[in-house]
Amino acid sequence: MKYAFYVVGILTLTLGISFTIQSDLGTSPFDALLVGLSINVRLTVGSWEIIIALLLICCHSFLKRQRPEVLGLLTAFITGIGIDMWLLLSHHLITPERWYSKVVCFGIGLVVIGLGTATYLQTNVAPIPVDRLTFIIQELSRTIYFFREHSLPSYS
Repeated sequence: MKYAFYVVGILTLTLGISFTIQSDLGTSPFDALLVGLSINVRLTVGSWEIIIALLLICCHSFLKRQRPEVLGLLTAFITGIGIDMWLLLSHHLITPERWYSKVVCFGIGLVVIGLGTATYLQTNVAPIPVDRLTFIIQELSRTIYFFREHSLPSYS
């Protein structure tokens, strides 16, 4: 059941991402990178998700000094395939032309992204590599803060 929620969460997240891309009003910074690369290098948005995820997994391994997280790659594959699938399906069905339909499409995308992210992260299976990077930065910054606060001499 846990893995079903994991996959449903990822597919819900990618549906939301495709809505924000289709709205043509903007996306998250990471998704904007993927869309920009897709436009300029002619690979799909999902393909770039997988390629960037591979690079991030290598960075995670280096930062944590651990072996690469293989489940993160699985998450990246499901996410990449999901983004491409939803964009392909929605390309002909969802083409907002007027500003208000673009705003509605964007708003739906934001809500769906939130639901999908909350669902798949609750399963605690393996976050998308960009989310894992956020967790690693948080963990490293806590460590730095702890040492900084506890290693300085007190002059009071």
